[in-house]
This record gives sequence, structure tokens and C-alpha cells, in this order.
Amino acid sequence: MKDLKEINSIYFDVLKEIGNIGAGNAATSLARLLNSKISMQVPKVELLNFSDLAGIIAGEEETVVGILIEVTEDITGSMMFFLQMDSAKHLVNKLVPPSDDTEGVFSEMELSALKEIGNIITGAYLSALSGLTNLKVGASIPYLCIDMAAAILSVPAIEFGMFGDEALLIENQLEDEVLINGYFILLPDPDSYDKILGSLGIHI
Repeated sequence: MKDLKEINSIYFDVLKEIGNIGAGNAATSLARLLNSKISMQVPKVELLNFSDLAGIIAGEEETVVGILIEVTEDITGSMMFFLQMDSAKHLVNKLVPPSDDTEGVFSEMELSALKEIGNIITGAYLSALSGLTNLKVGASIPYLCIDMAAAILSVPAIEFGMFGDEALLIENQLEDEVLINGYFILLPDPDSYDKILGSLGIHI
């Protein structure tokens, strides 16, 4: 079992490729869902201290939409996707009529649409991960949370802190009339790092 700090440049390149393919898959899938042309900027991929993630995703008091799934099968761990509130509202309003609510709370129909968007986006990354490694990758039902980023990240931070203090952050910028900011975090269990590398014939 390796500490996350042992990740070398080759492995980081592999993770970046997963991020690039996943973002492309997500843009294509969202375009189909929304029946709209979506352009994608090159994702920004960074390995960061877990404690720094919340501040990059949003301001300290800013509410965001967080989607969490558990990764299962050959690779285990967690996957999270965050959308800033204005981006989430834009995507949802492309699928369902805007609600009359003025407090920023999503209606039941909007929450259902958000979960579908979350399914598509996280599925796009899982497909990239599976396709690149030829490993079987499954996922739990997405868990949706609307809160401050630090609050959403606090639960996985406790579990993840047992293994290391760095995580992979992929920042996506999609454009569909407006700029859509999304943040993807991959948290494989330590043993899964070896499986990912081994599937590619890479040994550290």
C-alpha cells in the first residue's frame, strides 16, 4: 500500500488522461441530454492537499451542489462532482421549467433533474477510467447534497485522511450559452492505485 505522495509523474499523466477523456465524455453526454451544443475547454488537473479543495471549488460561505458516489468492483473509493449554484441552475432549467422559488432551493423536479445530470457526468468519468484501465468499474446510486463545499467534503475528508492528504481535482469548464464550472474529485482507495497502474503495465 503506497502513500499518495509517492505518485510519480507517469501516474499523474495517467490521471490527467482520465480527466481529459472523462470531461470529453461528459460534454458529449450533456449535449445529448440538453439537446444543445456544448463546447469544452481543456480540463485543469491538479494534485492538491485535501484541505485546499473547498476553497478552490467555491467561496467559504458559498453554497454548491455536490454529487457523491461510491466506486465499486475492481477499483474502489469515492468520486465527487461539484457544480457552482449558477451553473447547476442553468443546466436544470434546460431540462425542466424554472421554479418560482426565490430562495435558491430546488424543487423536487429540479432535484430529480440534478441527479440525472450527476448520473451522466459521473458515469462519463467512470467510463473513461474503465476504458483506459480495462478494469470493471461500478458505482453506487449518486448522493446529492446542497451545502457549502467544506461541509460536503468534511465526511470523505475523515475517511480519506487515514490514507493521505492529497486528492486529484479536475476543473471542467463547459460552455452552453453561459460558462459552466464543474469540479471533479477522484478518491481511489490506496490499493486501487496499484491496480490502476498494474493494468497499464506501470510499476512504481
